[in-house]
Amino acid sequence: MVFSGSIFLFYFLPLFLFVYFIPKKSSYKNLIILIFSILFYAWGASDFILIVVGSIFIDFYLVKYIHLASSLKTKQLLLSLSIIMNIGLLAYFKYANFFVENINILLSTYNIPLIRWTSVALPIGISFFTFQKMTYGIDVYRKVYHPLQKWTDFALYILMFPQLIAGPIVRFNEIASQIEDRKENENLNNRITGFFRFSIGLAKKVLIANTLGEQADFVFALPADSLHSFQAWIGILAYTFQIYYDFSGYSDMAIGIGRMIGFDFPENFDNPYISRSITEFWKRWHITLGRWMKDYLYIPLGGNRVSTIRLYFNLWLVFLISGLWHGAAWTFIAWGAFHGLFLIADRIYLLNFYKIIGKYPSILITFIITIFGWVIFRAENMKQALLFFKKLLSTDFQTDFSLFESPFYTTLIVAAIFGFWAMFGNIEKWQQQMYAKQQNVKVLIAMFSFSVLLSYISVSYIISSGFNPFIYFRF
Repeated sequence: MVFSGSIFLFYFLPLFLFVYFIPKKSSYKNLIILIFSILFYAWGASDFILIVVGSIFIDFYLVKYIHLASSLKTKQLLLSLSIIMNIGLLAYFKYANFFVENINILLSTYNIPLIRWTSVALPIGISFFTFQKMTYGIDVYRKVYHPLQKWTDFALYILMFPQLIAGPIVRFNEIASQIEDRKENENLNNRITGFFRFSIGLAKKVLIANTLGEQADFVFALPADSLHSFQAWIGILAYTFQIYYDFSGYSDMAIGIGRMIGFDFPENFDNPYISRSITEFWKRWHITLGRWMKDYLYIPLGGNRVSTIRLYFNLWLVFLISGLWHGAAWTFIAWGAFHGLFLIADRIYLLNFYKIIGKYPSILITFIITIFGWVIFRAENMKQALLFFKKLLSTDFQTDFSLFESPFYTTLIVAAIFGFWAMFGNIEKWQQQMYAKQQNVKVLIAMFSFSVLLSYISVSYIISSGFNPFIYFRF
């Protein structure tokens, strides 16, 4: 079930909101969210719901005993067990097929009998809720926040449907108090601004990302060596904006639903394509993942307190792991290594170079680097990626606008405008004001009216179109 699907929009979400606002006590409201979240997950992954719930149950008591244990060694042992369990489940379900496949390739070169293996299905959202489960244990171990008293409240934190499938990655300490009591957040202001944020995300997804995605899929389905330069550039530009509007649109919808029911989820995107360096890009793109990697991986590895060589290695290693987190394929590993190398290059000389050339050339160079990174990310394998690079760099540029229909070009231009408009004037500041929770009555009326209109247009598009994928479902 996806947020931009008819079943969710016409049945699940209206029914959930209707039932949710009936009781007054937070405990009842939490139970309602949990029940609907289990139904939401079971709809798309019924085979895995017992595994997920079982691991949540085990984690809850492991972390509870971490909090109660008096010995530091006992705390460390219990935390290690929790981390090993979570990483073990992630490794098995997400990477077992990848490792066996590559081992068999190696064995076949030496004529050694292959490993017999039944492919493992991937539970949706496992990368996201695994990280959230780990933050719970680590935050309690670090005494950042006390553990939740009820197993159902912990299950609610992990399974809460707005952010279950694709984030944002919500740290335990960010919403722990809201799980226990969010009366202050449950007001008309939050419901309207939440609805506004949801409608913005829905429009991003169905009006922009879907239109671009259909053509991006068409280009990448063609043999890479048969493309000419213009096709290749149009295809990768379409994908560059598709993945942004698809993923940021989902985050907007998640933040909007969360706000409607009293939760403050962290921001996940902040106009990433206006970044002046890859370092800045990762402060604006998938913000919650970048922060998680920094606080739970990069800093424990030594952070900035190590030698220069070790610091560069740590940066590269963190992004290598980040690439692997996105998917079990060499293309994702290469994509992570690609970004890691440019982060190192930023520290060595690129940041100083960008200061010399100024704002707009820096944005352009960073955007081109990002595009090349998306080639690796989107390609089915490294061979296709290398052939695609060859076409992008080819001097045989045959402009043929008849290859795609005019609505696609219009959408691509609109996507580019909204992708870059925050680099001009005070638009970025205005955006932050529009996304803020506190608004006056006139603005709330305008927001509600605009949200109804935008939602109507988006729903009309959904009904008339059969193309409605979601990129991050496979992660």
